[in-house]
Amino acid sequence: MRKRLRKTLSSILSSGDLSNVYNSFDVVGDIAIIKLPCASSVEAQTAAKAIMSVHRNVKTVLLQASPVAGELRLRGLTHVAGENKTRTVHREFGCLFSVDVAECYFSPRLSHERMRIARLVKPDETVVNMFAGVGCFSIIIAKHSKVAKVFSIDLNPAAVRFMQENIRLNRVYDKVTPLLGDSKDIINRQLRHVADRVLMPLPEKALAYLPCAVSALKSSGGWIHYHGFEHAAKTESPTEKVKLKVAATLDSLGVAFEVPFVCIVRSTGPNWYQLAADIHVMFSQVK
Repeated sequence: MRKRLRKTLSSILSSGDLSNVYNSFDVVGDIAIIKLPCASSVEAQTAAKAIMSVHRNVKTVLLQASPVAGELRLRGLTHVAGENKTRTVHREFGCLFSVDVAECYFSPRLSHERMRIARLVKPDETVVNMFAGVGCFSIIIAKHSKVAKVFSIDLNPAAVRFMQENIRLNRVYDKVTPLLGDSKDIINRQLRHVADRVLMPLPEKALAYLPCAVSALKSSGGWIHYHGFEHAAKTESPTEKVKLKVAATLDSLGVAFEVPFVCIVRSTGPNWYQLAADIHVMFSQVK
């Protein structure tokens, strides 16, 4: 796909711009979302035709008109080709996710990370997902583990509506509890010391919310799955940088912990990375 799409666009984009095309290309259900540097409508139409000719399941192509931004993590989208819609159903590891890509944040690029976490969940655990979106992590855990309960929190009312729909689609009513609101408020009010495992798949807020994640863990400790953004020059290690940030916060809380696993989930720009860290908390003074 990379070669065919770039070859199609090579006559209208510079070599520098062409290198950005594939890295910004996502398919959510039957919707393709592209990002073209300084794209004209002609360039976008050409890219859309190339995508639809190769991916026959794609019914709609949207152009990302603005970066993901704001508290709800939304991006501007412009219709380019095919059906004029933003709602679709995405399939992942045997689960169905109804989503409106204009109203909810959704990244198909985290699919393997979602399954990696699901495989770590032990029978009868209680999980708190602090930034659940339309419920992808929560539902994949519910379908692919013997979890007892997943409390699935998001601040976006539209995302919670789709999460409720996805709970019905995947028949996990008894395992996933959707909660609307700021995860810090909800945990402080009703979910302190209940979790064996806490998910933090929102890099923009994870460090600031880390103390709250610790307070959600049972007094016996547990696991926190942390996502963060890191900038690292060629001489720096992004994995070591995220470890240092996490350690500084947890040391200030009086937490006994270890970070046995850190990996780069994806590159988000020149020298910028999204990383996942598994934090094992043994005990804490957080009350």
